[in-house]
Amino acid sequence: MGMTEESRKKIIDILNIDRAHELANIIQYMGHHYEARGLESMSVKGFFKESAINEMTHAERLAERVSALGGIPVQKPTPVKRGGTLEEMLRDDLAVERAAIERYREHIRICAEEGDTTTRRLLEELLEDEEGHADTIEQLLGE
Repeated sequence: MGMTEESRKKIIDILNIDRAHELANIIQYMGHHYEARGLESMSVKGFFKESAINEMTHAERLAERVSALGGIPVQKPTPVKRGGTLEEMLRDDLAVERAAIERYREHIRICAEEGDTTTRRLLEELLEDEEGHADTIEQLLGE
């Protein structure tokens, strides 16, 4: 049994919301990678770059699923925070990761309600990555 047209559109919409956030996260992490300064920055710059690349993979996977469902992947990111001290950058990144965790949990619930197992599994994989990012940032902040 296939998904209803209404369900398909709903899933495309939530995937595009997630994609817009992932696009913003790429920009934010790369900005922090380039802008990080000071003695402690060398230990964190690699994390910023690695996270940006990981978010790029998320954005690509979301776009592929949107396309598979017959939608058009968004290209415009949500607003990005830039600059600040190293701690402020990490706190900004932790905030976007925590928001992503909550958003993915909600979208996983919606996918389950709509009967879209494929998208639900994709979002569960992305959720696991975001939880890992949040854990790493908390460790870097000493929390």
